[in-house]
Amino acid sequence: MSETPVHLLLVDDEPTLREPLADYLSRQGFTVTEAESAAKARTALQDHAPDLALLDIMMPGEDGLSLCRHLVEAKDIPVILLTAKGEATDRIVGLEIGADDYVVKPFEPRELVARIRSVLRRASRGAAPAAEEDALYEFDGWQLDPLKRRLTDPEGTVVPISSAEFRLLIALLDHPRQVMDRDRLLDLVQGREAHLFDRAVDNQVSRLRRKIETDSRDPKLIQTVWGGGYRLACDVKRRAPPQDASEG
Repeated sequence: MSETPVHLLLVDDEPTLREPLADYLSRQGFTVTEAESAAKARTALQDHAPDLALLDIMMPGEDGLSLCRHLVEAKDIPVILLTAKGEATDRIVGLEIGADDYVVKPFEPRELVARIRSVLRRASRGAAPAAEEDALYEFDGWQLDPLKRRLTDPEGTVVPISSAEFRLLIALLDHPRQVMDRDRLLDLVQGREAHLFDRAVDNQVSRLRRKIETDSRDPKLIQTVWGGGYRLACDVKRRAPPQDASEG
């Protein structure tokens, strides 16, 4: 049996870009759902959850950054931003809220396809831990279930976490009390093929700190090592997840 085609959601208000790009991506073997606005994209999401979304940043009404935040935090859908040359600040904000990558218009369609496949590879690596690696992480009262991708605080409250934050936290938890430089974290979290900058790591660390630190301005768990990178400054324990009562 042939594999199910990858489903892309393409959101751009310019039909002169959106329509030929959708046609090209379809010829590359992708299934493409087009939307001319964030509102139309949200409607499309009610019918089918895409494997990845391509979002223009500047659109009438709700902009691409707002939609990106929704897709990352509520839907856990990988996102590539389509940006103009003058939107450097928006690109940084997009990466900070969880976008996986971006391309600058005008772009070579073959480069976009390469980036799509790169992001999907990273997402698949982080989405399904092997059975022997599904043990819970416990650190400083917190708990992370890598199989369910569920982060729980010391009071037992589930804290939403994006795909990028999940990969970053796993990288730190797998190397407790070790200094992890930005190059190493980029390799583990984004993959060097993404061509992202060190600043993307700093932004993700900042977001993660706001979720797990008592005071993100004075971090105790994820410490900055000047000239070195970052270090998870606590011990980490692994234990088998509890047996689901619905199983067996």
